[in-house]
Amino acid sequence: MTLYKFSELAYAKMIFHAAKYPHLAVNGVLLSSKTEGEIVDAIPLFHQCLYVTPMAEIALMQIDSYCERENLVVSGYYCAAENFYDNTLDKAPAAKIADKIQENYKSACFVMIDNKLMTLGQEVPPLKVYSCTSEAGRWARAEYKLVQSEATLEAVAALLKRGAMKDVVDFDNHLDNPENDWTNKFMSCGLKQIMAMY
Repeated sequence: MTLYKFSELAYAKMIFHAAKYPHLAVNGVLLSSKTEGEIVDAIPLFHQCLYVTPMAEIALMQIDSYCERENLVVSGYYCAAENFYDNTLDKAPAAKIADKIQENYKSACFVMIDNKLMTLGQEVPPLKVYSCTSEAGRWARAEYKLVQSEATLEAVAALLKRGAMKDVVDFDNHLDNPENDWTNKFMSCGLKQIMAMY
């Protein structure tokens, strides 16, 4: 069984994206280093029309180009449902996108952000992580851990309380204004430095 490791940056970007749009469904892709298996980054995709094919194709083409430059690979998919109580994996478009990623990256994961655990306190990571099993391509619950788990949870909680999620840019924001940086480079300095900005 695969143990997925999430960097503080990947975790923070997923949580901030969901927190910025608590009234909407959101989605994004996860990136891993080509040399190591750790999930090191997340790219927030959409919060409006999650499954509009032309926009998704444009976004994924740009992300592929970005991955080539940065020596990364698309290694997973994340989403948060619009409905507070809808925290289950279904066979809707979300699973189909995750299936497509898994075709290209065999160890891909599918992350569902559990709305019920999304709190300002961040006592436990609100993630349900799935891996694709060999039997009929089904997604099953998988083990995961956060790098520097306790410190990451504390930093993300503090940043949520300070409103840091409002600065996260997803691909929808980029389509509204091309000057908006969907890579969110400002976050690559680390959570400690980000905390100093707020």
